[in-house]
Amino acid sequence: MEKQTKFKVLLVDDEEIFREATARQLRVRGFTVLTADGGEAALELVQSDPPEVVLLDQEMPGMHGSETFAAIKEINPLIEVIMLTGNTSVDNALELMKLGTFDYLMKPVNIEELLYKIEDAHARKQLIERRQRSGSTTP
Repeated sequence: MEKQTKFKVLLVDDEEIFREATARQLRVRGFTVLTADGGEAALELVQSDPPEVVLLDQEMPGMHGSETFAAIKEINPLIEVIMLTGNTSVDNALELMKLGTFDYLMKPVNIEELLYKIEDAHARKQLIERRQRSGSTTP
């Protein structure tokens, strides 16, 4: 039986082992997965091959996750972003949630929880897109 592709996810993380292992697990589950090792590379992909959902590491060398998040939303406000981190404060997580990240997950990430969050983020994106097409202004 042919596996049906779900939708496109961009995984941004400077830790190659985590990035590749997580991408492999998502591909096995039917997602099209793009990967980037930093914020600059992620922004290039967001512009050239926009994903539905971005999984974004908070702590990266170069362009920080929160900077990358802001730039992604500037390029395409409808892309949902799930932040990932190995170490952060609750205040930082809450601040990013206020700015519009879909969710904030601690690494190591439970794959089933991650899958649930990705599907949920995609559903929210689709709902917002439908509302925009129909002319509704209700969030």
